[in-house]
Amino acid sequence: MKAAVRNPLLLASCMLLLVPMGQVAEPDSSRNDFYNVVMQDGADPWVYKHTDGFYYFTKTTGGNVTIWKSSRLTTIDAAPTRVVNTGCCNIWAPELHYINGAWYIYYAKDDGDNANHRMYVMENTSADPTQGTWQDKGRIADPTNKWSIDGTVLQTGGQLYFIWSGWEGDVNVSQNLYIAHMSNPWTIDSDRVEIARPTYPWETNHTPYVNEGPQVAVRGGVINLVYSASGSWTNDYCLGLITANVSSDLLDPASWTKRSRPIFASGGGLYGPGHHSFTQYPDGTEDWIVYHTAKFSGAGWNREIRMQKFTWHADHTPNLGVPADPNVPIPLPSGEGPRIRIEAEQGTFGGAAYALQSPNGSGGMKAGHIDTPDSYVEFAVNVPKAGEYILMARTANGTDGGGWSHFRLAVNSGIPSPLSIANKGWENWGLSTARIQLLAGSNSIRFSKGAGYGEIDFFDIQPADEISRTKEKD
Repeated sequence: MKAAVRNPLLLASCMLLLVPMGQVAEPDSSRNDFYNVVMQDGADPWVYKHTDGFYYFTKTTGGNVTIWKSSRLTTIDAAPTRVVNTGCCNIWAPELHYINGAWYIYYAKDDGDNANHRMYVMENTSADPTQGTWQDKGRIADPTNKWSIDGTVLQTGGQLYFIWSGWEGDVNVSQNLYIAHMSNPWTIDSDRVEIARPTYPWETNHTPYVNEGPQVAVRGGVINLVYSASGSWTNDYCLGLITANVSSDLLDPASWTKRSRPIFASGGGLYGPGHHSFTQYPDGTEDWIVYHTAKFSGAGWNREIRMQKFTWHADHTPNLGVPADPNVPIPLPSGEGPRIRIEAEQGTFGGAAYALQSPNGSGGMKAGHIDTPDSYVEFAVNVPKAGEYILMARTANGTDGGGWSHFRLAVNSGIPSPLSIANKGWENWGLSTARIQLLAGSNSIRFSKGAGYGEIDFFDIQPADEISRTKEKD
């Protein structure tokens, strides 16, 4: 192992100052940008901005529906959660909707056999979906009751419609998109109507053929149904678009027009972008897409969640551009206060750890070689007010074998807790988050050797949301 190297930079270079209003402020390190990883692990993200000022987020967890609640979407990974038990098995792509004064979760599950995947719905009449009781409303199905996943609800013209991905028959040949009318949020009262099936080369380049993950954005009288196409396990996964006019008969397939080319595909150094949701920021001036990508080329179903701002074309269809370069920071969403960024090379090093060059690092340097039990990098952090803060570290893990690793994160010489790092290769930076308690005045934050190996580019500090950290479980 290499000998210990002590970084000569003064500890004062990474001191923090928070103004009384709770916003971070320090001339050299206050930042209004972020790297667009939202969660370092996960797929099928769904986010709902409610009138109470909070974002409610969920994703595929496999065994339940988990709801995150945050006033800031960029810190959703560290938000409080509520686990809603759904029973067995293979819970996929849940969505959370607020309809007629109640909350509804739509999700797919099976009995252990994928051929038996069907859509289900739960209801909660509490004002807050992380509180109250979730009641099982049962299966939501059209008369054919065929294989179905990725259900979403369209509300337009005072009517409700259910849109999902399903099989035409009982064999997995092609996933098509279907629509049906709803008499209430848990009941379909019409036959299903096929509105799209994979036909273009970029939809049929892998088998089985796939159209899935439908999401709706209505603007200027245009219903934009953005969906995922191609194999979700490949780099070719992408987003397509079909449109309809709000005044048209939505149960008539002729009302829907599919674009011949994808509107969002691999690019910017990212692969397989798909299964997304749309949201706005509180002031209503910005639209954002939250989506998953493969963690690296050829990663298959090993995915992470990202977000970026988008605009609109003159014809009221979304202009999604290309996935944001993972090594170029993008502006924080409008309304989010700045955060303090502490470059990892500015810390005090011990054991085998030292600062070294980083081709993709924010400042061209990183903290690495935290490889022995006595290795660490430590920072002094000064805050004027005691309380809970969110730590967001840009981390990397290329440990042999592909497994997760973690740092041992200690605050003020307290008992260390694991800070998990997804394995996707060195210089392929992700996001590790934690909620930490800081004292008024000086604090120490130490990252030391845990399981596997990891590196740090920088970490951000921001006051936590003013909401309860309690977790509930049905």
